[in-house]
This record gives sequence, structure tokens and C-alpha cells, in this order.
Amino acid sequence: MTRRLPLFPLGTVLFPGGPLALRIFEKRYIDMVSRCLREGTSFAVMLLKEGAEAGAASVSTAIIGTEARLVDFDRLEDGLLGLTCVGAARVRILDSWRETDGLNVADVEDVAIEPAMPVPGDCAHLVQALRGLYPQLPAVYEQWIAPDYDNACWVGNRLSELAPFDSTVRQQLLEMTDPVARLRYLAPLVRLDDGNRTTVRSGRAQERS
Repeated sequence: MTRRLPLFPLGTVLFPGGPLALRIFEKRYIDMVSRCLREGTSFAVMLLKEGAEAGAASVSTAIIGTEARLVDFDRLEDGLLGLTCVGAARVRILDSWRETDGLNVADVEDVAIEPAMPVPGDCAHLVQALRGLYPQLPAVYEQWIAPDYDNACWVGNRLSELAPFDSTVRQQLLEMTDPVARLRYLAPLVRLDDGNRTTVRSGRAQERS
């Protein structure tokens, strides 16, 4: 099914089920948020490839991103609009354009939802690492992100957004279609020492033919 969503190009990657905090000041995005709140709709976060997050006349983004649902908003101390969003479905851009008000809009289709499956035994240390990290995470996780440690997709998405990867690696992890393959990419990068402290090595972008 094709649907139309406004685009929010960012230098970061939003994963399904993950949180995103935004500070909004450009009129085009304030208008977009007002419309989303009024109509109960959402927007798509796409990794920025060329151009700037703010004020750019034109941008180039990744084709696959994540639908962002607004769950909270507030006026910040600096006067800007603060948003809390949670990632929903992954979406693929079919066609995109720029509206007269400067907002980027696209016709998108949903990427197939990954099936829920158990974490394989050779990746069990990833669950242990994530359980150890979770109490240290910002309050937004406790408030909006319900743990699902038995789900390979959920565990892989959380580690992918929390690990110190650059945006290219995160985008490739987002685009993976097999949750177990995502875990097995992460498995050699995450280590637990004797005190159950977690260390994570940076990943490398995989070459594509």
C-alpha cells in the first residue's frame, strides 16, 4: 500500500521501536508537526546523505527510513519546540518532491515487518549486555520503550541505535531484512568483561556490489 508522508531528513537513523528527541525551530517543520498533531498522522525520518538538516534548499536522503510517531511535545527553555517520537514501520521512498513551503514529501511503501523470533544461543551475550545497559539509558526508554528481550528484532534494533556506529553502518543495519543476521553482525562487536561491563567496538560499513 502506498501512502504519502512528510520527510524529516536527519544525520541520524531512527530504528523501529526506538526513541527520537527533536528540537524544532523551522517554520516548515513546526507546520508539519501541527498538522500531524491535528490529524493524528506521522512523518518519516530519513538519513541525510547530502545537504543540511536545517535551512537547506535541497537534500538527498537514503531511500529507506522509519516512520516516526509523535508521543510527546513541550516548549523548551530556549523557546524551541521539543518533540519525543518513537519509530514505527520502516518505509521505502517511491517518489519524493519539495512542496512550495519547503517541506519534503514522499509517496512511500511499508517495508515488510520482520518476524518475531528468539535470540539464537550464539548471540545470548547481546541480551545480557542490553539488560546491563538499559537501567543507564535516558528516561525516554523507560517511559516509552517496553523491553522485549526475547525478540531478536527488538534486541538488534536497540543495540544498533545505542552502539557507537557511524550513520552509514546504522543505515545498513536498518536495511537488513533478517533480524538474526543483524544480531550476528553485532555479536563480535559487543563484549562483556568479568564484571559484566559492556564494551562495543565500532562497526564497518559493508561493501555492496
